This record gives sequence, structure tokens and C-alpha cells, in this order.
Amino acid sequence: MAEESATGRKIIIRVHRPDYHCREEIESELAWIRAIRVTTEVNTPAPLPTKTGSPVLSISVGELTLLVVAFEHAAGAEPDIGDGLPEWFERLGAVTATLHAHSRRWQLPEGFVRKHWNLETMISAQGLWGDWRNAPSMTMNEAHTISEAIPYIKSEIALYGTAPHRYGLVHADLRLTNLLVSGEGMSIIDFDDCGFCWYAYDFAAAISFHETDPCVPQLRDAWLKGYRSVAEFSAADEAMLDTFILIRRILLCAWLATHQESQEGQALGSDFSRDTAVMAQRYMTQRGHPVRDGYLPDDLQRHHNVRMA
Repeated sequence: MAEESATGRKIIIRVHRPDYHCREEIESELAWIRAIRVTTEVNTPAPLPTKTGSPVLSISVGELTLLVVAFEHAAGAEPDIGDGLPEWFERLGAVTATLHAHSRRWQLPEGFVRKHWNLETMISAQGLWGDWRNAPSMTMNEAHTISEAIPYIKSEIALYGTAPHRYGLVHADLRLTNLLVSGEGMSIIDFDDCGFCWYAYDFAAAISFHETDPCVPQLRDAWLKGYRSVAEFSAADEAMLDTFILIRRILLCAWLATHQESQEGQALGSDFSRDTAVMAQRYMTQRGHPVRDGYLPDDLQRHHNVRMA
């Protein structure tokens, strides 16, 4: 965060990671944000203009060239996991439905380009966030269990498909850290990972790092209630939520591999990959894959009661 010396106005400066988004991708993100602000009631901070005419600036830091964008400052704080969270998730469901409705009707401007979040870019060894097998403390047994679940994921996705009413431009990272709540208001921030993905995936992103918390079923019900107050969310969409939760969880393993210095990376430790393997085994069991005697290592057997949403 920075403060203008002349006005005292607070602004947020986002420095983009090198070699992740090109200028055209960032300009496309900002175009969607501006369209959302003009044609919906979703609260999200505005990108700020610069003297160059482009909202994206290039700065040199040593041999690096970094792309930088400034945004309005938005008041509020991240909601906490607790008794009040279902109420916010109902609100989030309605906001998400509004974003999806906008995405479905918005005509993409010429030159619009954003990444596609699909099985190849999320959970393959060549994923955009790297190989999930490199997660901190990931064991061979855990990696094997997760790998066995991937054909089940692929089968579910193949049946579900990518028809336009199911797959389009989404925020893709509406987790708690990207929500700002204050009083009765909610703002959403950080469209840095917005791209083309399944609409239902936005719920999986919303519970990032909290997938095994006992409150998740309640959060799901609240989110669905809020979503359906604005737009249709079919039974087929709802039936896919567990699949998208597991996809997101595997993707987060890849994220942690390169973000061990982050708050989440410091806090989660080895439990994250272990619990991901438990989730994968439960997912397969629900789809008719038997748990063979001795299949799970002892520590996974002890934690086999970890709850999936």
C-alpha cells in the first residue's frame, strides 16, 4: 500500500510476478474489472490510470522488468473462519452468481487474453503453478494415492464437459484472503488469476486451505443458497463440487511448492499433503474404488476420517 503525498489518498500497488502474465493478459484482467464495475453492483476496487495512458507500468529492478498496476484502496478485512462465516458465504454465493451472469453475457473485447484453468494447466506435471508432487513433505505414498484419483477426476470432467453455460471467464481465486468485509458490505479483490474455467470451480477456490474444516458443508449450503438467489445452479453443477474441490486442493499442493515462505506455507506443514491424500482416497471410495488392505500407510489410515466437503 502507498499514499499519495499531495492528497493523502491510499492506493494499492500490485507488482506482478515475472514471467507469469504478459501485458496483454493484465490489460484484459483490468478490462473485465472495469466492465464489472460499470454494469453490476459487485464491489471491487478500480484500477487507476497513469500518465502514460496505460494502467500497466513497466519498471526495471536490476535485470528484471516488472509490470505494475495501482488500484483504489478498499476498506475491510478478511472474514474469519467461525460462526459468522456462513452468512458471508451466502453473500459470496450471490456475488459469484452475479460475476458468472456477467461473464456469460459480456462480449470479450478484441485482443482479450487470459489463461485457461483446465486439467492440463492445473494438475499435470506441467501445470501453471508447477508440479503438485513437489509439495513440501509430500511422500511417495501420498503422491501415489493422489495420482490414482486423477483418472476418476478426468472421467467426471469428461462427462461434465465445457459447454458455455458451464465453462467461461471466472475469478478463480475467491478465497477468504480476497474478500474484504466491513459492516454489511463485501468487496472482492485480486483478479490476478482470473481466466477461463468451470464456473462451479469458484466454490472450490472459495474454501482454499480449509477443505477439511468441519464447517465446509454449512459453507457449501450457504453459498448455494446465495448463488441460487441470483442464478441457476443445477443439480449436475452441485454434483461436481467435490471434483472441483479435489482439483483445487491438488493445485494448491503445487502452489505451496513455490510459496513455502507464504503465511499458508509456514502454517500448514506436512499435514496438507497428507490430508490431500486422504481426500483423494475418500473421493475414489465414493466412486466405487475399494480401500485395499494395507493400501493406505498407517498415518493415512489414522486420518481417514478427515471430512471432505
